[in-house]
Amino acid sequence: MEKKLEGRRALVTGGSRGIGKGIVLALAEAGADVAIGYRREADAAQATVREIEARGRRGAAFQADIRDYDAVRAMVRGACEAFSGLDIVVANAGVAARYQPLHEVEPGYWDRVIGIDLHGVFHTVHAALPVLREQRSGVILTVSSVGADTCGPNGGPYAAAKAGVNALTRVMARENAELGIRCNVIAPGLIATDMAEGMIKFHGDAIVKSIPLARMGTPEEVGRLAVYLASDDAAWITGEVFRIDGGEGP
Repeated sequence: MEKKLEGRRALVTGGSRGIGKGIVLALAEAGADVAIGYRREADAAQATVREIEARGRRGAAFQADIRDYDAVRAMVRGACEAFSGLDIVVANAGVAARYQPLHEVEPGYWDRVIGIDLHGVFHTVHAALPVLREQRSGVILTVSSVGADTCGPNGGPYAAAKAGVNALTRVMARENAELGIRCNVIAPGLIATDMAEGMIKFHGDAIVKSIPLARMGTPEEVGRLAVYLASDDAAWITGEVFRIDGGEGP
């Protein structure tokens, strides 16, 4: 991969597995130093750090539950200290929701999904923005989902959270554009991760057959989109939602 991000410093939440890991390794391949935020899987995070270093870049890992704002601030501070600054922030960490109608969703479970998938994104970008605003440059990428648009039945908390991420990112893009900070959304469809395997077990293979390109996407493909949006190739793009969905459409 071309070194489009040579010398840049990145933080990716939820970067030890799945889509997050795909983004982490793509950023490293493109020349960035990458810090990983993780909640529980320390061994997986350290293994990913070794993969970053094997690509000739610096890596670091920081434990944080993104629902805890103080922990998120410490994670951002740690990444800045490790790399003497920060240029790219990817708010990727999230959780899937149970497949159930809204009237069966317990308020406590609603709070959990919204707390991780929406509040966690807010905590991440809120902690990082002062750094980027002070230097008057940077890129923020949030990871949403096609579910924010499709609003299919039985996924209320998830769809609501991801729609909130889209709106939050658009607001953030307008508020920070004059400072040279670009903010965009990556909205994946069905990507080959553990989460997708669970969906296929529940829905069957029909969910894959409904995709026009007739297959799931890969974390590596999402990673390549993240590299493009973080690079100068996308220097005139901000406030947009980029679907990567194999042609499913809105």
